[in-house]
Amino acid sequence: MTLEQRLEKIEGMLVVLVERQTVREWYTTHEFAEAIGKAEFTVREYCRLGRLRGEKRQSGRGAYPQWVLSHAELERYRRNGLLPLK
Repeated sequence: MTLEQRLEKIEGMLVVLVERQTVREWYTTHEFAEAIGKAEFTVREYCRLGRLRGEKRQSGRGAYPQWVLSHAELERYRRNGLLPLK
């Protein structure tokens, strides 16, 4: 492996690390699911059932709003897990 190839590999890994560390105010269900290691469908169901605190927002992709979850909810989930069923 040449020096250039090694540097490109290192730069690629740094980009991934920076993206992981970026704190966002709101996450889509896809981004939230990746952060917690679950399927996107599962995160949507948790929102629908009230196990996660999500909000419905217009996404610009038609008439149907999509779930979004706050960074605070991500931190709450990491500390305490799912909310109890109502």
